[in-house]
Amino acid sequence: MSGLAVHALSGRAAADALVSPLLSPYRADVAGEPNVKELALLALDAAKSAGAGYADVRFVRNRNQSVTTREHRVSGVADNETYGFGVRTLVDGAWGFAASRELTRDEVARIAREAVAQARANRSALVRPVVLAPAPVVANGTWHSPIEIDPFGVAIEDKVGLLLGANAAALAVKGARFVNSGMFFLREEKTFASTDGSFTVQTIYRTQPFVTVTAVGNGDFATRESVEIAPRGLGYEHVRDAKLLENAPHWASEAVEKLGAKSVDVGRYDLVLHPSHLWLTIHESVAHPTELDRAMGYEANYAGTSFVAPPEKVLGTLKYGSPLMNIRGDRSQAGSLSACGWDDEGVKPEDFDIIRHGTFVDYHTTREQALWLDWYYKKTGRPTRSHGCSYAQSWSAVQFQRMPNVSLLPGDKDLDWNDLIAATDRGIAIIGDGSFSIDQQRYNAQFGGQVFYEIRNGKITGMLKDVAYQMRTPDFWGSLDMIGGPKSYFLGGAFSDAKGQPVQVNAVSHGAPVARFRNVNVINTGRTA
Repeated sequence: MSGLAVHALSGRAAADALVSPLLSPYRADVAGEPNVKELALLALDAAKSAGAGYADVRFVRNRNQSVTTREHRVSGVADNETYGFGVRTLVDGAWGFAASRELTRDEVARIAREAVAQARANRSALVRPVVLAPAPVVANGTWHSPIEIDPFGVAIEDKVGLLLGANAAALAVKGARFVNSGMFFLREEKTFASTDGSFTVQTIYRTQPFVTVTAVGNGDFATRESVEIAPRGLGYEHVRDAKLLENAPHWASEAVEKLGAKSVDVGRYDLVLHPSHLWLTIHESVAHPTELDRAMGYEANYAGTSFVAPPEKVLGTLKYGSPLMNIRGDRSQAGSLSACGWDDEGVKPEDFDIIRHGTFVDYHTTREQALWLDWYYKKTGRPTRSHGCSYAQSWSAVQFQRMPNVSLLPGDKDLDWNDLIAATDRGIAIIGDGSFSIDQQRYNAQFGGQVFYEIRNGKITGMLKDVAYQMRTPDFWGSLDMIGGPKSYFLGGAFSDAKGQPVQVNAVSHGAPVARFRNVNVINTGRTA
């Protein structure tokens, strides 16, 4: 990859250079570009003049790029950008929202008035008046993802060359027949302002490289995905550090090995789960059911409800898992997908416990939702404030509650993968996420994976296939009896977690150490004919 055209900076210089000159309130005088701070204040003034008790506005420029290849050819290149703004207003306890891609003074004022009119119309369907929990005012805040190399400064030719090189390295392994690889990059430049007085500017990056190898033989096929390379809130350095060329033969070899793996015998096993697998189990069985709007029934029509309800019966009392289970929500882990300086209500997110020593203690909240739990926070001596979980997919979408990073904390003993294998007499080790199914209340579920190994008397004895385990959420987490330490911690995640109507997608990370679960039911998913 010689001659790479990159934008590499470090320290404070990187922070200054990577803040968009178009969205920064201090560099908004670029020729031909709107003064975003001026337009933001105009939107808020127009909303207040039209009768809004509260208003906020987001200006967002979103650029995403994808490069995909298959075997020896490029299968797709896309580079898209969208730029616009959305105004949210609160009138007599009802929300209104309107958005536009036309950044002129007249249009900004018109959209603000339209959002107020929308709020007035929505009052006829109001069930619970909206009241916002207090939030500290941030007068002039800036934040950026901690990137080293701007991925949009790297030439497409260099990206394609790396991917095709990885494909060739995988295809050099005997039995590897097909390879798909790609890279995805996002840069989101976001300015937020509210009538409370907050004004923030953020530049957020996300990057995901991937390789998928398919092996063919013995009348069958098997795939291996690069699950150890999770998407990150980083720059092109994440692609560099993924070492696609070096790792592609390993993934291809494991795809070939899967063809000759022994089909699993059904029964109960102790499961040793790698964090590249466990992140998805956390996402589906812990992160989603602890969303407060879901627990209150607001997602029932599309995304389901939650067994973690009602709040007055489960908060502080529900036994979610074993005492080793400590789950924390955050938007602060460096390089995580949900990391930011402020959420889409201008709230600085806080790290908060969701499950403490196996007991459920808190939901994800926004400014509106925090007051729904005022009784609980007063009871436990905590301030009633949002955890900073408000997010909108784009400028054209209204913000609502989305999960932060939700992670299983490491244990006190610094155990690793090999330690848990050595402590297991009869079990299955699982690496990587696979297919899954879960019910509407997030209570009953089934999970597959990428690679499975049989454990006998503390040693891996060979590869298995056709493995999936079944679970009831509290029983599964209650069976957690060994957990790895910090050195086994890994941050998995997904770019596209869907929720809401109309659907919006959120990018989120889930960290975990290795972990062991006892006596879990395993089924065989293989073909019978």
